[in-house]
Amino acid sequence: MQPPPQPELGNSQPPPTRQARIRILIADDHPIFRDGLRRLLSAQEDFEVVGETGDGNEILRLVNELEPDILLLDLRLPGLDGLTVLQRLQAARRKTRAIVLTASEDKNEFVQAMKFGCAGVVLKQSPTELLYKSIRKVHAGEVWLDSYTTAAVMREFAAVPSGSYERRVRMRAPLSQREQEIVALVAQGYKNKEIAEKMFISEQTVKNHLHNIFDKLGVADRLELALYAIHRGLHELGRE
Repeated sequence: MQPPPQPELGNSQPPPTRQARIRILIADDHPIFRDGLRRLLSAQEDFEVVGETGDGNEILRLVNELEPDILLLDLRLPGLDGLTVLQRLQAARRKTRAIVLTASEDKNEFVQAMKFGCAGVVLKQSPTELLYKSIRKVHAGEVWLDSYTTAAVMREFAAVPSGSYERRVRMRAPLSQREQEIVALVAQGYKNKEIAEKMFISEQTVKNHLHNIFDKLGVADRLELALYAIHRGLHELGRE
């Protein structure tokens, strides 16, 4: 009896597939900062800088042409300012997710940026690793706010007169106890995965609950939901 044929060396397993890189567009009007940022990001195996510009008017064209996953956007730009860029990207329903990378600590700008569809805010004085983490989190579909930014945004929300906000929210159906608990956790800054772990449910179940909550309240995003929770006192629900 002939022995079974042995597999040839090197052909026993398929070659590993290369992980797709996160494609990044940099928009900042300081050439030296752009150059340094491009070098830092390019050194990461999962990042690819596909373009850069210092002109706000060029951003929309480059987003359309290059279709980056992430736009790193300074708010102070010649031509179109960063907030106007965010508004136009939001209106165009582009898949590119924007992270504001700014030296400003103006909480009003943070709030406006988030309302215009920004998916994250990172201060330029933050550690480099924090920027890397924010890019990966936002690319994964999460919203990124560091502790300083979250506090600033929440303070600004809390300062909005409740009467003016309540007129914009029209509850179409009452929230269940479980939905109220999820609203509270969103207002406290928890992400979907963290909510799932705390409530011993799947992340998809959290997403399903949020879809129903958004529909019941008529809110557009997590920030409006957090504002609703603050004015109703739900953000304190379940705190130890």
